[in-house]
Amino acid sequence: MEILKLKQTLEKLAYFTKQNLNLYLNKEGESLNYWIKKLIYKGILIPIKKGFYISSFYLDRVKERNETEEYFEYLSGIIRYPSYISLEYALAKYGVIPESVFRITAVTKKTTREYKNNFIVFSYRKIKDEIFTGYIKKRFGKQNIRIATTSKALFDFLYLKKFANDSEIENYLLKTGRINWSVLKNSDKKLFSQYVGISTSTKMNNILKILKNNKIL
Repeated sequence: MEILKLKQTLEKLAYFTKQNLNLYLNKEGESLNYWIKKLIYKGILIPIKKGFYISSFYLDRVKERNETEEYFEYLSGIIRYPSYISLEYALAKYGVIPESVFRITAVTKKTTREYKNNFIVFSYRKIKDEIFTGYIKKRFGKQNIRIATTSKALFDFLYLKKFANDSEIENYLLKTGRINWSVLKNSDKKLFSQYVGISTSTKMNNILKILKNNKIL
């Protein structure tokens, strides 16, 4: 298969499954498996998870447009659907936590999973259906990226974080967590309180009480 023809084929789509590689490469069965392994070895196909690939040709185009971050954010919502970006990755983008995050973190209705590749890690945490909400959509070309609002990313983060006891919760919120509470607008604080109500979580109600008692919310 000529490299030029292959390039024209594989740079068309943001991602591939084994099924549509069958169509694009015009191969099937063991012949398809052979070509997939060969293209991975040559660095042309990049496996993201079992049966899901991106091409280096498409990735090069994304890099030229300085859209690599947005591209991986978009893939996050495709790899495990339904899901939306949240937790540490979103909080770092919003300036709520000071740490740089080198993985895309998301919440999903499905089971917790993590997918590693040579470029980035996609990490997913399961959340209850009734609190699978509070995200917005931003554009990546003609596609959408789902990402939590500031208040929901913070809620998801605290909801899923494990604490040993109430004392540890309070210490984290007020001292060790290094959360930049000043980033939150009044509207964010109201929405955070609403998510706590929807969750009916004892832990989250305790967190809300601590934050209100210390005039953070």
